[in-house]
Amino acid sequence: MASKPFKIRTSDELISLLSAVATAVLAVIIITTLYFGREIIMPISLAILLSFVLAPLVGLLQRARIPRAVAVVSVVILAFALIFAMGSLLASQLTQLANDLPRYQSTISEKIQLFRDTTAGRGTLERASGMLKDLSKELDKPKEVTPSLGSSTVINPRTSGSSPATPVPVEVRQPDPGALESLKALISPLLHPLATTGIIIIFVIFILLQREDLRNRLIRLAGSHDLQRTTAALDDAASRLSRLFLFQLLLNGAFGIIIGTGLWLIGVPSAILWGILAAVLRFVPYIGAAIAAAFPLALALAVDPTWSMLLWTLALFLVVEPIVGHVIEPMVYGHSTGLSPVAVVASATFWTSLWGPIGLVLATPLTVCLVVLGRHVERLEFLDVMFGDRPALSPPEIFYQRMLAGDPTEASDKAEEFLKERSLASYYDEVALKGLQLAQVDAERGALDQERLKLIRDSAIEFAGNLSDQDDRPAPKSRSTSDAEATSAVESVAEDAPYENLPVARKENLPSAWQGEFPLLCVAGRSLIDEAAAIMLAQLATAHGLTARVEGPETLTTANIFRLQAEGVAMVCLVYMDGSGSGPAHMRYSVRRLRRKMPNATIILCCWLKDIVPAELERLRDTSKADLFTNSLGETIKLSLQAAGQYFDEQSSAPERSATTAA
Repeated sequence: MASKPFKIRTSDELISLLSAVATAVLAVIIITTLYFGREIIMPISLAILLSFVLAPLVGLLQRARIPRAVAVVSVVILAFALIFAMGSLLASQLTQLANDLPRYQSTISEKIQLFRDTTAGRGTLERASGMLKDLSKELDKPKEVTPSLGSSTVINPRTSGSSPATPVPVEVRQPDPGALESLKALISPLLHPLATTGIIIIFVIFILLQREDLRNRLIRLAGSHDLQRTTAALDDAASRLSRLFLFQLLLNGAFGIIIGTGLWLIGVPSAILWGILAAVLRFVPYIGAAIAAAFPLALALAVDPTWSMLLWTLALFLVVEPIVGHVIEPMVYGHSTGLSPVAVVASATFWTSLWGPIGLVLATPLTVCLVVLGRHVERLEFLDVMFGDRPALSPPEIFYQRMLAGDPTEASDKAEEFLKERSLASYYDEVALKGLQLAQVDAERGALDQERLKLIRDSAIEFAGNLSDQDDRPAPKSRSTSDAEATSAVESVAEDAPYENLPVARKENLPSAWQGEFPLLCVAGRSLIDEAAAIMLAQLATAHGLTARVEGPETLTTANIFRLQAEGVAMVCLVYMDGSGSGPAHMRYSVRRLRRKMPNATIILCCWLKDIVPAELERLRDTSKADLFTNSLGETIKLSLQAAGQYFDEQSSAPERSATTAA
């Protein structure tokens, strides 16, 4: 049996493999360090986050001519005094609640009995419960032994006799603890919290005092080859995080005050405790407010003999949380913290498993810090890709990927979201056309076979059909998209984009030469990608009132050009996405054949190449001998409307003359 040949790996493959293994080992080391070193790392993390909150206050005092050291110490003392006061208040509230709990037992029992009385099938449940109790008694009975002939009977002394033996109570007494033992029992539970608090205070003070030095060290770690860019990025990240955490603290504190006040007015005991708990738990995304509501709801159920307190408490949370989360938060610091929903859940799970409840509260702030670093530090960019809410792929890449997957429906949904704020012409130029240019690059390097190219063309046909009912009128200002990928595409288009407000022609206003069924003919130059681009051009032209039809690249052959239907055609758009190789010659001969077939039609050469240099563009324009030359979809529609007398310069009543008209 022949053995399999040994595959020799190249040095690049070995380096990639070793790099992947080293990254995995480093990740394991970091996670292990975070877990076993949590007693030290957790206070440091708390100190870093607290320093982001206190940094704006320190800066405010420094601007008031107060020395930095004095400002830092004053702010830290004030902050921890508030924290200790809040802790004392929580302790007193918990003590009072523990003392009052026995008083609520009768109310709970009455409600349970009421619930049992109103539950359907009460008799059946009670009979089933009684049957189970009887079975349990039967199983607990001692086994009776029946003596047989010729055998001796052993009498159990525990079961014989008239009465069972009475157990003797035994009391174990400990000697009275001395003064040292009492002091040790009092101090031991406080040692760990006090030590943690001390570490946090020390690190907060030093971080606030040495901010610039720490920033410089981080710059050195991130890469000092571009000091200006790195410094600006880190300063921006620090200021953004400070504002974010400070606003979150203020907003969640206000939420806790509103909840506490509302619960006090309703009559729920320990309202201050539940208000503080609501403020703290609201740092936990998605489920924090629900957890905070569970405790006062349970207490309201136990305190009030009726159901009114429970209903009022539920209404309080159902009203306040949506207002704060969906109205006030977007106004204060934007629609989100910059994290994807999956990242929020994953980070909460990860940090809770490492650090317990403290990790659950710190999960979102810590992940926000990592994402901000990933956006500004090139070596940490993977953090932004993994946890950030920005799309992992650009809008053109998403469009191209959907065309490759044969799923134009999702691409159509993204386009409709885009059209809520921008025009169809801008979408085709900034998203669809750039997506087809990516396809052309793959085709030129041989990455796309004929089946893939046909799939892209067929997907483009379905995509254009999905948008066939879309005109290209300006979108209402009141409409906006909430889709992150569509928002990214919208942001790539300027408000004053040149093709954002192109007019829509009416057929009765067109010249006689444009009154035919299809006055505009879109012809693909060489490939199926050219045909996909021509299909989109025809749909955009139709949306602007210039009905168009599409012909494939086979139309330009000598055998087929004579069979081309030319009646009623006023303008021909010859579309090319590829100008390499014999592109210029192919363009010139195609223009010549079309001119012989339709001598009265205007010919536009649509040369939509990716990253073409101006010199190459001028050469193609000079050698093609076309009437007009464009390098974008929007410009093609603009020249078509101009030729049809439907586009005028704002400063004159005459049709605008384009600088791209060939000599």
